[in-house]
Amino acid sequence: MNRLRPALEEALAAEREELLESLRRLGVADERVLEAIGRVPREQFVPEAFQDRAYRNLALPIGHQQTISQPWVVARMTEALEVTDRTKVLEVGTGCGYQSVVLSLLCRRLYTIERHKGLKDEAERRFRHFGLTNITTHLGDGSLGWPEQAPFERIIVTAAAEDIPPVLLSQLAEGGIMIVPVGSQASDGEQRLYRVDKGPLGLEIEDMGEVRFVPLVAGVAAPA
Repeated sequence: MNRLRPALEEALAAEREELLESLRRLGVADERVLEAIGRVPREQFVPEAFQDRAYRNLALPIGHQQTISQPWVVARMTEALEVTDRTKVLEVGTGCGYQSVVLSLLCRRLYTIERHKGLKDEAERRFRHFGLTNITTHLGDGSLGWPEQAPFERIIVTAAAEDIPPVLLSQLAEGGIMIVPVGSQASDGEQRLYRVDKGPLGLEIEDMGEVRFVPLVAGVAAPA
């Protein structure tokens, strides 16, 4: 992990506290979620050139044409999952591993899939650095889920699907919750974030508002 200059480290610590207060003002009420976000050094998940912006409410590039989501989006998605320390979670799209680490502090076991080997390898190094033992990673096609480990009590998708993925729904346990962005793959198209509750009588779908994610792409990416 990168060592920070003392002045930058001090500035980022202050900005982290400011971010938590802004998330509260924006409506994030789950103190467990806020505590987890406060514990995770976001600057360690972005390229060095962007570390001074780590606690701004911005999506930042992480390579492979992927991004780390805005802290506000991470907080909203995590809160909506209603994770407990007994929950088994599937994450589709490991990325840099930031959302993974936040979830790992809240859940019993996290299974996370990434299609870019470079991102998966970097995320695994971060998981080892932070001493996390409840994360299992997989290089694969996230659109197919992880049938060998299903069912999952919670599923979070960190890329935009064209529709709510039926394959992932089939791997969601009854009583489970899925958070998934859905919408156009065009840069100027609309995407909406949905919470899907899978109950005995069917699905309940809540529209959580407009978002912007990279597209959910089938297959494993070719080596860079």
